[in-house]
Amino acid sequence: MTNAPATRSTDVLIIGWGLAGLVAADEAVRAGRRVVIVDQEPRSNLGGQAWWSFGGLFFIDSPEQRRMGIRDSLDLARQDWLGTAGFDRPEDDWGRRWAEAYLQFAAGEKRAWLRERGVGFFPVVGWAERGGYGALGPGNSVPRFHITWGTGPGILAPFLASLAEAEREGRLTVLARHRVTGLRTERGSVSGAHGDVLAPATEERGVVTSREVTGSFEIRADATIIASGGIGGNHDLVRAAWPARLGTPPADMLTGVPAYVDGSMQQVSAAAGARLVNGDRMWHYVEGITNWDPVWPGHGIRILPGPSSLWLDANGTRLPVPLFPGFDTLGTLAHLRARGHDHSWFVTTRKIIEKEFALSGSEQNPDLTGKDVRLLLSSRLAKGPTGPVQAFLDEGVDFIVEDDLESLLGQMSRHPGGELLDIDQARREIAARDREIENEFTKDAQIGMLRSMRAYRGDRLIRTAPPHRLQDPEAGPLVAVKLHVLTRKSLGGIQTDLDGRALDAAGDVIPGLFAAGEASGFGGGGMHGYRALEGTFLGGCLFSGRQAGRAAAR
Repeated sequence: MTNAPATRSTDVLIIGWGLAGLVAADEAVRAGRRVVIVDQEPRSNLGGQAWWSFGGLFFIDSPEQRRMGIRDSLDLARQDWLGTAGFDRPEDDWGRRWAEAYLQFAAGEKRAWLRERGVGFFPVVGWAERGGYGALGPGNSVPRFHITWGTGPGILAPFLASLAEAEREGRLTVLARHRVTGLRTERGSVSGAHGDVLAPATEERGVVTSREVTGSFEIRADATIIASGGIGGNHDLVRAAWPARLGTPPADMLTGVPAYVDGSMQQVSAAAGARLVNGDRMWHYVEGITNWDPVWPGHGIRILPGPSSLWLDANGTRLPVPLFPGFDTLGTLAHLRARGHDHSWFVTTRKIIEKEFALSGSEQNPDLTGKDVRLLLSSRLAKGPTGPVQAFLDEGVDFIVEDDLESLLGQMSRHPGGELLDIDQARREIAARDREIENEFTKDAQIGMLRSMRAYRGDRLIRTAPPHRLQDPEAGPLVAVKLHVLTRKSLGGIQTDLDGRALDAAGDVIPGLFAAGEASGFGGGGMHGYRALEGTFLGGCLFSGRQAGRAAAR
């Protein structure tokens, strides 16, 4: 690889080649503009975080929903979004506008726009973030989580193909190992960027690369789009931004994104006058497990749980209503951080795991990612856990499998951090839960909810196990899973108007500067508010990238 020329010029410069950056580039190229994309990683990472994703997308009143008997509407989705977001700041004005625009997109042309590009969807719609607080509280009232056929790589594929053609035709230039360290400004306008050329790297996707500098570059551009992602790979920045409402930041966390998600463009953007808002709003999971086959340092995987596992804190006390698996991510995080320990536990059975445990990530779902119907039928609908889940049962350091409760509790107490476990309390919680489930009637809200959920055909078919005692020998063996906080998304960022144009502290447009994706809080500096409904991160990248790309091309 040879060093890039010291200076280039282009119509549109895009910093970051994740989903938002690729969509923005596609829109600008389609509008006839010359485009340059720069990224600090080697080309093996083209597509960024989206490649690793499960591919979940949020739609409203889709054909898939209607076929599953789900009655959804824009009004219901808006009610759920606003109840979840909790907008309460003056700087939320643009976030509210972006939320409304995105809801219109998700209820309107989003699905057709993707279908035109060949993107398909798994027919069973998932029910994420179920809430449990009431009609005006947070959570999805109905299932809206549509899994892309092909997962994250399936979403990226049409944009990568389109841009590969543009690159062959000379309308697009992709510059790997180019790290932006500053934006060019002239008379109050942004006119490109400059930075370091890093040493060539051949590491595979997601693997940490060197930061050895071998040269410098400068690119002049009529429009510059920042699509550099968030801060989830930089624990120091995560802890610095951690809000008091979520308790104290964990001393130990797993990392759900590659190390290059380092927040390095935040201060570069601020130095050029961009207003950064809502940095204390973040989205981290509490069902993280240590990856037995890691790609990046501290690599964690999220369990996408069904509703049946019993959730205990580090001391063995059951989490309060409605903090059941899959109901309220941020509420659970806040509760656990208030308890002051960095881990919690699922106590479950093999029967529950077979039906309810899915793992987030394209690499953890080879059937969906590979569009392999035969593998899907043999793994999702057959008896036994999926292959990736079984690998964690066999190899994962966070999984304990025993035939009887006393052996399980003993192993939990001897596990790292297990000295915090009150074995008597945990035993009482498990026994009490099992007594409740033997009766057709119950005062246990979790048992009532999981029985109700099985009325939804999708849950009954592939997502929710028949209710049973945890100590039922026919459902065994028993399994305990140690859960960790897993860093993932920034919900705040560069404030933008509805065209993706970056705003300054006074709320005025900075000429020539745009932002999209996680770098902009998925639009407006935070279209999710405090919490997200799931399936809305990739969708936010698609929508904000499209808006910024079209506006930059103009």
